[in-house]
This record gives sequence, structure tokens and C-alpha cells, in this order.
Amino acid sequence: MSLQDIKDRIAKAEAAAGRSLGSVTLIAVSKVQPNDRVEAVLEQGHRCFGENRVQEAAAKWPAFRERFPGIDLHLIGPLQTNKARQAMELCNAIHSVDRPKLAKTLARLAQEIGTCPDLFIQVNTGEEPQKAGVLPAEADAFIGECRGLDLPVRGLMCIPPVHEEPALHFALLAKIAARNGLQGLSMGMSGDFETAIALGATHVRVGSAIFGERVKTGE
Repeated sequence: MSLQDIKDRIAKAEAAAGRSLGSVTLIAVSKVQPNDRVEAVLEQGHRCFGENRVQEAAAKWPAFRERFPGIDLHLIGPLQTNKARQAMELCNAIHSVDRPKLAKTLARLAQEIGTCPDLFIQVNTGEEPQKAGVLPAEADAFIGECRGLDLPVRGLMCIPPVHEEPALHFALLAKIAARNGLQGLSMGMSGDFETAIALGATHVRVGSAIFGERVKTGE
């Protein structure tokens, strides 16, 4: 599999869903990938990438940004409040807003900095205790709370349970987004992004299918 293969499959899925070409943003998930693999994808002209950890993003992307203009960096992993400022300065979008404390921190920092990345609220559609995200029943209230803080909420994000049919979770996320007037749907990964596109995904997060299997870091 290659970057072009994934782009071709996205285009085919867009067409099959009756959606316009280019309506889906491909986030190349570069977490724990060696720099030479990331650079190879940059050399092919791709500019939208996803990182899980602020620390790793800070070590990797400032240097790439000096050489490759127009990089669009998305934080797709959990965000600790003490890393929020660094995340806001590094990233163009944060997909893991999942609790009031974080929302309030982001709002305060946005006032200080004068700008804020696009924000996606993470919904724990599978109601898994070990997974981050607001519960579906609490999503409407939390979206309202974030809007009350003047945060730029662009959409919702989910990571379906591994052993469940992802379509059910994508449909639930789309339903919550629609009733709250949100356009952005960050859903779908290497194994299910075509299903996600059929159900309205605007952002898909694909890593191993582009870069190859992740390099083990010993963690």
C-alpha cells in the first residue's frame, strides 16, 4: 500500500457515496514513524499529518515546517492540560477535546494567545471505561459548554471498539454531529475508512497503510 493507493481509495469511496472529490481530508498518522518515512510522504506533496503525543510532535515538526511549507498538523491523541499550550502553538487542529477541565484550559489559553486551533470533541461511542471521550448521552451538553466558552468546535471524533462493527459507531457520531449543527466528522482508520466515508467522514486517520507498520519504541 502507498500514499497514492490510499488517495485513490478515498476518491473511489467519495464517488460511491455521491460526495464531491476532495471532500475528505486524509490525515497521515505519523506517530512513532521514523523521520525518513515521514519525509518520503512530505516529498510526495502530502501536508496533513496526525500525531498522538505533543512531545513527539514538538521533536519532529518544527524542523519539517522549515523545509516544507503548508504543513497541517493534527493532534489525534489524548491531551493533558499541562501540554495544552504547547499543543495549541504546534497544531492546526486538536481532535481529542474530551472533558470540561481541558475545554476551560483551551479557552483561557486562546484568550492569552489570541488564536485557537480547530477543535474536535472526542465521543466515546462504545462507552469503553478505558477510552477517552465524552459519553454519547453527555455529548450535546458538552458541545454546548464548549460553544459557551467561544471555542472553535468544528466537529466530533471517535475511535470505535476494536471488536464491534464500526459502521454503528460512525452512524452514531454523525447523528450527534447533525443535531448539533457540526460539519466535521473525524472517523475511520486504515481498516475502515471507506465505511466511514460512506457515513459522512470529513477526516480519516490512516497510518500503517501509508507508512508501513509502526516501529517499536520499547514502550
